[in-house]
Amino acid sequence: MIPDKVVIAEKFAMFQEHWSPKIVGELNGQHVKLVKFQGEFVWHHHDHEDELFLVVSGSFEMQFRDRTVPLRAGEFLIVPRGVAHRPVAAAEVSVLLFEPAGTVNTGSAGGDRTVPDPERL
Repeated sequence: MIPDKVVIAEKFAMFQEHWSPKIVGELNGQHVKLVKFQGEFVWHHHDHEDELFLVVSGSFEMQFRDRTVPLRAGEFLIVPRGVAHRPVAAAEVSVLLFEPAGTVNTGSAGGDRTVPDPERL
């Protein structure tokens, strides 16, 4: 069976909440997720997972302990496993994430922003 295409803009239009990733695809043990965020996230790292952040619209800064990397629409960044990071967005940003299935958004930090079982759109 050949799957339907995914229209990213339509998927982003299905939700408004920030910091709550949604699964929109799966391949080879990896999840494709969409997330909107604004403000500062928590400092965290992932012991076993690399993460790809692709900016679909807006912009944000990925803070690392030793530097900050600005990202705009059409740009992506891969955060290697074990590296502490914190996304920060002055205005709302829409981001596509590509990461191993089961990756928890807050990684090592836990807390009230943890989404243990992301919704599938």
